[in-house]
Amino acid sequence: MAHHFKIKKNKAGEFVAYFMYNSEPIFWTEGYSSKASAKNAIESVKTNGPDAETVDES
Repeated sequence: MAHHFKIKKNKAGEFVAYFMYNSEPIFWTEGYSSKASAKNAIESVKTNGPDAETVDES
């Protein structure tokens, strides 16, 4: 399993969704008060991510 999503609680007790690649976090969401909200964030990335453009501000 090279890449996957993981939901963990942060120190504030909020649910955070992480996108992991080879056991390393690539990106993560803000903290949510409910696990359902973290799951919704994952579904949003899955749905909207494939068509997202890259903005290079370098």
